[in-house]
Amino acid sequence: MSVRVLLIDVGNSRIKWGWRDADGRLAADVEGVDTALADRTTLSAAWQRAQHCVYCCVAGEAADRVLRAALPAGCRSHRIRAAANACGIDNLYHDPVRLGADRWAALIGARTLLDGALVVVCAGTATTVDALDAGDRFLGGYILPGVDLMMESLARRTADLPLARGQATQWPRNTDDAIFNGCVGAQVALIERVRQRMGDARIVLSGGGSEALWPQFADPPARIDHLVLHGLARMAGDVLK
Repeated sequence: MSVRVLLIDVGNSRIKWGWRDADGRLAADVEGVDTALADRTTLSAAWQRAQHCVYCCVAGEAADRVLRAALPAGCRSHRIRAAANACGIDNLYHDPVRLGADRWAALIGARTLLDGALVVVCAGTATTVDALDAGDRFLGGYILPGVDLMMESLARRTADLPLARGQATQWPRNTDDAIFNGCVGAQVALIERVRQRMGDARIVLSGGGSEALWPQFADPPARIDHLVLHGLARMAGDVLK
């Protein structure tokens, strides 16, 4: 009987989890819950079959404690953190361990699924834009507020601007559309700038915010859900050795 390996991505907005299949990849049945609504009882019921758990957590130590308390007795857990090298990828961050674990796992997930130079974009509460060259080196990357957070900041810090509910359009002709397209356009412009700097690189989008970004590119990028979990599935192979 194969070992039941649970993969968990604890983000600021959502906790997502899935299972590692017999081929060492992420199985299709990914589930999730809002991080703020997660409780031990709900998570325990979903995770009761786990024998091993490989996870990353960027939502703080309180969320980490909730996660550990929800795992079944006897389940061996391993929290992933960034390192100088893993799964054949070199981390060129000045201090490799300071790279966010979710960014590191997403890079490994992207490389597990795609070859060549990649611009790995994870669009959630924050948007991260990371460069992975064809030689398997993480060159560096950017962190900026997600589209929703950008729009919320304008609504909070200005007297006359609303919390926008705009639509994509080439020429915005109302305030909501002007805010929405301005925030989306700023993110797309940075992503394209990184791609151009790398030469012939492929853009990979992941995360809930990718739906707003994807239509704005002249050449549609690849969209792959749950890059972090794909990376955790790959890294679990080393953890379980």
